[in-house]
Amino acid sequence: MYLSNEVKAEIFKQYGGDEKNTGSAEGQIALFTHRINHLTKHLKENRKDFNTERALVRLVGKRRSLLDYLKKKDITRYRAIVKELNLRK
Repeated sequence: MYLSNEVKAEIFKQYGGDEKNTGSAEGQIALFTHRINHLTKHLKENRKDFNTERALVRLVGKRRSLLDYLKKKDITRYRAIVKELNLRK
């Protein structure tokens, strides 16, 4: 599988502060971004995979709602994660 436990731990360590801190908004946003990039690459090769397309749209919505939550709670953390992950908006 493309997302092993070591990759997840590295993502949470880099963005969440600690590899055990899987509930942090920044860590979850980074994990969603990693998964979104993987699914986008998959869909470029498999244009008619509609189940994956639906999963991608759901992930983007989840990431957007987490970003909105973080923006409402702490604008500096929001700006830092958007800049670090090169997200639009």
